[in-house]
This record gives sequence, C-alpha cells and structure tokens, in this order.
Amino acid sequence: MTSNERVKAVLTGEIPDKVPWGEWAIDFDTVGKIIGHETFYRAKARSALALWEGRRDEVVQSWKEDGIAFFRKMDCFDIINVAAMASSVAPPKDYEYEPPKKIDDTTYEFVDGTIYKYSETTADLTKIYDPNVGKKHYTPADFEGDPVAEPPDESCFEVVDTLIDEFGSQRFMMGPSGSEVGILLLGGTFEEGGGGFEHGLMEYIDNPETVKAAIRYEVAKNNILDSYYIRPGQDAVGWGQDFSSTQGPFISPAMFREFVLPGIVSRVANIHNQFDIPVMKHACGNNNLLMDMFAEAGYDAYQSIQRTAGMDLARIKANYGNKFAAWGGISVEQLVSGTQEDVKNEVINAMEFYKPGGRYIFGSTHSICVGTKYDNFMTMVEEFDKRRNY
Repeated sequence: MTSNERVKAVLTGEIPDKVPWGEWAIDFDTVGKIIGHETFYRAKARSALALWEGRRDEVVQSWKEDGIAFFRKMDCFDIINVAAMASSVAPPKDYEYEPPKKIDDTTYEFVDGTIYKYSETTADLTKIYDPNVGKKHYTPADFEGDPVAEPPDESCFEVVDTLIDEFGSQRFMMGPSGSEVGILLLGGTFEEGGGGFEHGLMEYIDNPETVKAAIRYEVAKNNILDSYYIRPGQDAVGWGQDFSSTQGPFISPAMFREFVLPGIVSRVANIHNQFDIPVMKHACGNNNLLMDMFAEAGYDAYQSIQRTAGMDLARIKANYGNKFAAWGGISVEQLVSGTQEDVKNEVINAMEFYKPGGRYIFGSTHSICVGTKYDNFMTMVEEFDKRRNY
C-alpha cells in the first residue's frame, strides 16, 4: 500500500498493511536537526518576526523547501498536514505589515496598543495585552443578511499547493478549509493572554442569542470559503481548535450541545457532501464529556488523545472506533522530558493495545513540539518501524 491508501483504509474500517503514522505538526527544532540547518518551518515566533520585517518571500520559500526536504527524509510519515500554523497558508505576496514597536528584547507593541511577548519555553509570541477586548457590544443585528466571503489571494496557497504537488500522489495530504467555527469567542480570541478568551466565553452567558447568531453567520460564511481553501489533490481537512483544558471542557457539555454542536455538524456535512473528503479533528485536553458529540459531529478521526489529561485511547477506540479513527499513543511529555526507554515502552504499548483491529493512526499527543529531544524522536521512529506491520 502507499501511505495514501494506508490512511484511507484505516478511515474506512479496513486493515491496512501497516499502521499509518501522522503528526499534527513537527516544530522547527526537530525539523532543523533532520534537514541539517536552521529553518522557518514551524518556527512560529521566528516566522512572525521575519514577516513583520517584510521578509515574506524568504519565510515562504523556507516553508516550501524545508517542508519538502523534511518529508523526503522522513518517509515514515504517512500523513502530511499542510494546514498547521507557520507551515501552510501564507500571507499574500503584496501584504504590507505595520511592524510593531520593540519595547524590550522580548516584547512588542502594535500601533493599536496590543502587546506580544516572546516565550523561551514555546518559542512563540504570546499576547499579554489586548486593548480591543470588549470594546464593541454585539447584537444579533450584526449578523443579519448573507455572509460576506471574499476569496483569498492565490499566493496564500504557495506552500500548500507546492507540498501537495510534491507528495500528493503517495502521501495522505491533510489541508486547510474555511474556519472550523467550533467554540466561537465573540469579541475575543483563543490566543492566551489579553483577556479575550475569558471575554468570549462570558458572552455565552451574557449575550447568548448574539453568540448563536454569530455562529450561524460564520458557519454559512465558511461553508462558502471551503471552495477556496480546500485545494486540488487534498485528501482531508484538518481542524485544530481545542475545546477543553486538562480539567474538562471550556463550556458545559449542555452548552456545547446547544451552541456549538449544530455548527460543527453543518461544517462537517458541507465538507463531506461538497468535497467528499474526511475531517480530521485535533483537540487537546480532557474531552471525555464531549465524546458522544464528537461522534455525532461526524469527525472521521480524532487526534491528540491526551493521556495526561485523563483520556484513554484504548477506551475511546473501543467505544467510538465504529464512528472515527483514534489517532495518538505517544505522550508529548515523554518526548520532551522522558528517556529513550520511556519512549520505547510507549511505542510497544501503543502497538500492543491500539493496533489490533485497525481504525488506529499512530502519533504523538499534541505534536512533535518545541523541546522534543532528538534521541527520543529517533527512538520513536526506530521502534515504530519495527512493530508497525500487521
């Protein structure tokens, strides 16, 4: 089987020749070690800083060339995600940034007063202040009428189309779409810091009818945008919004069912019916209370099944394997902080408990994130290759 055939077999309930391997993303430090030089690929802060400096073409060229170089070397990966941040949809060629003011070595302020700070731990920029949160009071009238869905500039898809052209005949290419919608944060944002996350959640209590109107509008708009963002040769859509912390869902299951689930059902149905491709869902955290709704949503695979948040992949596969493929098995915490023996044992455990019966995709929880030990990553590669055959 090709990688493409292998993943499709798992999604349709067949037993493939080998367990397929996919990752939501592989961050720049691991990519750089494999290809032998520094890269912008999945370097979120480094890419953002270069874009602010007007170096868009340099960043995009690195995403293309280094993405190709990495996946050529790592032919063990059956799934390539061209929807992940800082390696996929790019700013248009003619986009002009208003660069922020550098307050100190790690802090940047934009002209509207929004402030970002660099984190050494994640090698990312975190919003720490947003003066715009809560300034506008939305009403249902703001979401009346037909949605406006402007097509993006085609140059935004340079990276996505290049990697699909390079690998699409063999690998399973998971790519972009219109926005997932999911938990919509009215007047807020999922970015950490700045108060936008908390404000957006409070709107579900303080302004519920407007939230519902906004979700309906965004679902309709993004159903239209799918026709621009889903690219020729793309095998699946990848959605990456989290719904839970390690303690449980951000909103109650009852509120999730009332507010969020109808929009997800509509978005998944649009992709299934209009494009006839699967929807692969990434969601970290403790989603145990949402699992029945994941099945109702129509997701084809569920990735980032986080054991350290109380999720049990074997139980999920047993209970929901007839609805969607389970995807995961290796704790990102072990890749970052564990030993090679720890990683080896997790791979052995995954092949023993999750592989039987098919409907399983191997991979890490979350992603191959910043700080992953190179030796641990290579142990994962070597041990998996020994045991992946059916």
